Amino acid sequence: MAHAMTQRLAAPRATANDHSLFVPALAALWPRMLFTRGDSARFLPFCQPNALYFYFARNAIWRTVKMLGLESGEVLVPAYHHGVEIEALADAGSRLRFYPVGRRWDVDPSEVARRITRETKALYLIHFAGFPGPVEEMRELADKHGLPLIEDCALSLLSAQGDKPLGSTGDVSIFCLYKTLPLPNGGAMVINGSNHYDLPRPMPPPTTSTFSHLMSSLLQNIEMRGGSVGRALRAGVRRLGRRTVEAANIERVTTGSDHFNREHVDLGISSISLRIIGSQDMARIVKIRRRNYRFLLEQLRTVSPPLFDGLPPGICPLFYPLILEEKESVMERLAARGIESIDFWRNFHRDCDPNEFPDAAWLRRSVLEIPCHQDLTLETMQQVAQAVRESV
Repeated sequence: MAHAMTQRLAAPRATANDHSLFVPALAALWPRMLFTRGDSARFLPFCQPNALYFYFARNAIWRTVKMLGLESGEVLVPAYHHGVEIEALADAGSRLRFYPVGRRWDVDPSEVARRITRETKALYLIHFAGFPGPVEEMRELADKHGLPLIEDCALSLLSAQGDKPLGSTGDVSIFCLYKTLPLPNGGAMVINGSNHYDLPRPMPPPTTSTFSHLMSSLLQNIEMRGGSVGRALRAGVRRLGRRTVEAANIERVTTGSDHFNREHVDLGISSISLRIIGSQDMARIVKIRRRNYRFLLEQLRTVSPPLFDGLPPGICPLFYPLILEEKESVMERLAARGIESIDFWRNFHRDCDPNEFPDAAWLRRSVLEIPCHQDLTLETMQQVAQAVRESV
């Protein structure tokens, strides 16, 4: 669960052909977002008055285990996962049992049902990159066996199945905010239904860490808009920032980490993240992401068979999943053209046997994340599509 997406993020570098293009993997912060107001209150989780906000989504997962009393109980989780969510569940005391995920991110509820035993205490469903899993069927299965359903929307903020928002069906829903929105930190927990829980309020995060992530996002924006001048400015400021951090011995709680750290479990979201959330035009974000995804779908379907042949209503895609046999060389070529891509979820958690789940292993070998976020214009998407075609 994560920017933590078990990733090798290819760092873009300038080439002799193009010194101006920079396409970051995630959306970047614009200064006006610190002062404007948007429509976030219409969207889950922000429309829920009982939402609890954390520094990481993984913190919310850890708290969910404690809240639902799942310590020493078995939780059924998908074999296709990042790994940090599994670590959070296990650190909180749960035992994990895995169920299969197909090559189209599909989950067969009958396979989940087959794995339910007397030891099972909860079901865990992940919505992958904005595309909904079988949440209604999983809800029925959970109710049939008297189990809570945990709905993981870390990759699916602002997505819906038709008109129903993802995250509105599970007993508890978990969101990661900084994958979709340009925030220095942020995860959320929503408790659906009539149950009420007394949860400790998270602590404010370190100001220095929040400021570091904030500046990093602003500098990405400068490079994205400023071409070679922006790239040089960002590189210079980053060198200065690293020296300052080292000299001051500042601890940076990085949102790009791949592993759960219990030392950070009590950290909450920063006040500046909440301010940026309040400035976002969420409807516009969904519209642009859908437009960019559809553009890549049409441009790249002849390069690589698409994971999905269309984009159903309601989906807010996190990225375009490009299917490749050998990702490393394509990542390097895209990086040389200034395009960040992510080697999506390459590794299994150590307790999950790859030989038992060949489709999940295929996904880990094959999916490369191509950005389609709200900062990218159609002109930029044309450059991205051309770069992918030539790189593949």
